[in-house]
Amino acid sequence: MKRKRMIRWMLGIPVTVMVLVMVILLMEPRKDGVTWAAAYKAAALSDATLDECRQAAEKDSAFPAASQNQWYVKYMDLLYQKGWIIRELTPATEKDAESYLTYAEADYLAGQVSEHLKGRVELTEKNSSKPYPTAEWWKLYEEICRELQVWQEEKGVREETFFVYGTFEDVEDGVSWRAYTSQGVRGFEGLGLGGYRDREIKVLSSGSEILRVIEKVSDSVVYKNVWIVKAEGQEVTAYVGSLTRELPVKARMKEPDNMTGQVADVYLTDGQVKKIVLKKERIGGKVLEVREDFIEIEGYGQVPLDDDFQVYRLYGELRRQGLSDVLVGYDAQEFVVADGRLCAALTLRPVDAQTIRVLVMNTNFKTIFHESITLEFLSPGVMAIGDKEEPFQAGDVVTFHSGDAALAGERVVLKPDDENAGIRVPTIRRADMTPQYPGHLEIKQEAEGLVLVNEVYLEEYLKRVVPSEMPASYELEALKTQAVCARTYAWRQIMANSYKNYGAHVDDSTRYQVYNNTNTFDSTDRAVDETYGKMVMYQGEVAEIYYFSTSCGHTTDGTIWGADQSSYPYLKGVAVKEGGGALDLSGNKAFAEYIKSQPSCYESGFAMFRWNTKLTSLQLQKKVPGIGSITGMTMKERSTGGIGRILVIQGTEGTKEIRGEGQIRSILGSSELEICQNNGNTVTGWESLPSAFVAIEAGPPDSEGVITFTIYGGGYGHGVGMSQNGAQAMAKAGKTYRQILEFFYPGTEAAEKDEAQ
Repeated sequence: MKRKRMIRWMLGIPVTVMVLVMVILLMEPRKDGVTWAAAYKAAALSDATLDECRQAAEKDSAFPAASQNQWYVKYMDLLYQKGWIIRELTPATEKDAESYLTYAEADYLAGQVSEHLKGRVELTEKNSSKPYPTAEWWKLYEEICRELQVWQEEKGVREETFFVYGTFEDVEDGVSWRAYTSQGVRGFEGLGLGGYRDREIKVLSSGSEILRVIEKVSDSVVYKNVWIVKAEGQEVTAYVGSLTRELPVKARMKEPDNMTGQVADVYLTDGQVKKIVLKKERIGGKVLEVREDFIEIEGYGQVPLDDDFQVYRLYGELRRQGLSDVLVGYDAQEFVVADGRLCAALTLRPVDAQTIRVLVMNTNFKTIFHESITLEFLSPGVMAIGDKEEPFQAGDVVTFHSGDAALAGERVVLKPDDENAGIRVPTIRRADMTPQYPGHLEIKQEAEGLVLVNEVYLEEYLKRVVPSEMPASYELEALKTQAVCARTYAWRQIMANSYKNYGAHVDDSTRYQVYNNTNTFDSTDRAVDETYGKMVMYQGEVAEIYYFSTSCGHTTDGTIWGADQSSYPYLKGVAVKEGGGALDLSGNKAFAEYIKSQPSCYESGFAMFRWNTKLTSLQLQKKVPGIGSITGMTMKERSTGGIGRILVIQGTEGTKEIRGEGQIRSILGSSELEICQNNGNTVTGWESLPSAFVAIEAGPPDSEGVITFTIYGGGYGHGVGMSQNGAQAMAKAGKTYRQILEFFYPGTEAAEKDEAQ
């Protein structure tokens, strides 16, 4: 018996010890502090973007290879490289990253950020290794942000309040650490947001990354203008933000079938649906104008937008769109209306893009605004101002002046019976002619003046673009190539909807494609007709294409504008000669040898294939102030084909980097320069260099210290995509338009959109 008691007593000792340990742990107060990972993430994003942090980790990580996939590594690596933290205080280990920030570490970081913050932490020998209190850290962090002038700035560190629709866990194949909110997608590395789903919270953010959750604002939310995918039993499937969510309903719904396929306001408390308010009224019509606060719809006028206006694409895969996807000139949407406001646009089908709306600029393409517009009608038709209509006859002339009372808040629509006859506009000059426009015209009063919009069939538009962009005397296959490129570019611009504020897609200047700057020709009409509907397609999608006048014998790729090459694999640099291929012209010596030679290329006989000019240091100094007297120039970096990417200009008081082909052309160009062409002719008056395919040689300074730079260049234009003169030379060599397009845009095909595979 005693032996059994002894055994029970001995077995009870470990259990008692474990219980005591648990009691101690439970009763011990939790340490007050922030982890290194959380604090250093916030510190890093006070002075850098998320991409800059990633680049720091890729450049030189302080962490061992096995730890470099941890989310906090990029932030700490950036701070190591800036010197805001050091490994003696803050070791680069996985274990330590979850340690609490100490007084010593907070003191060191604050002092490195600013002299003004030295001593702010009140560091002592006793508290040196103790956790720095959470509240104190965030007060210090605010002071750090104020020192860096990023506190409460739109692109800096700021407070936000929003609803949390869900996290990456609510999305199939969702990206880790992503939250979907009423303010867009937000990152939340190192934080827990699952408990805040369907709640309103207040956070501290930098860029698109949440730094901390300040407080939960409310357990009740109203998701306005959401799309009800399905409703049955005690569950509603709703498309909230960009997520499809199954929301539990507290009480069984009445007539749930009537809710499916409707827009509604959904009220939730504690994650459960308490009330659903359906919005069933719908209107439709051609969209005439899209603004941030209203949409003008034919037959309804300007209808204001609800504060939570949504756009949903209902064909194909359900998805959320933006205001820019409400295309002017089309009736592809139905609009949901409640209380006199548009609550949602429902995109019902793809746009066929049969028409395009063009903003007609004034003479010399100086502005889209006109002081007055005179119209001469070439056929009978109807003029509508608001709800009033009146006929006009061929030969009638009418003039509208900016500020006319009849135009206040009204759109003038002029529709001739014969749209091909067009309407002449004598108040505009184009080259040596008075232009006339097919289709119909619209005039609207804006604060800055009158705007004139020409709505025209896309194919008719192209018949006035192709001869404005390429000489009508060029080979038919070259003109057909231009027609396909122009159609492709126009389709992309219709979808971009850039001029939606003025009810248009493009203007008629070189910002887009020059339109109606010359007469039409049989050759260019034929090129458009024989390629009807065909665009440059890549893997079933309309390609993002570019073209330019003349190459230097080699084109470049989209990376010159910062594009990711993998996103546009068909925009490759290619040698413009029989057989194509690519040359390595990335070095200054190799490129100088190439540009000063006359290689056998398709465009060797064109005037702008090679050119040169001279620029003095005094001329350059006018454009590059602040670095003293100019002493030299070096092309620091070249892109594919040898085009200049980064130009370094040296001066007696410093240096300046010029980045990008457009900036290089602008800085080195001047209307004073004489540009000697390949054929021996000279041209002047160009504000910008013909291209950035240039090599620069400096001569010796003269008696006054002035240096003359000789610039050897080739080509005319940005150099991306199709060379128009290259296409002409290839057509003369017997190439078809399809072969030419495949040459300049490898991997693409010329096809109608629904034909492409």
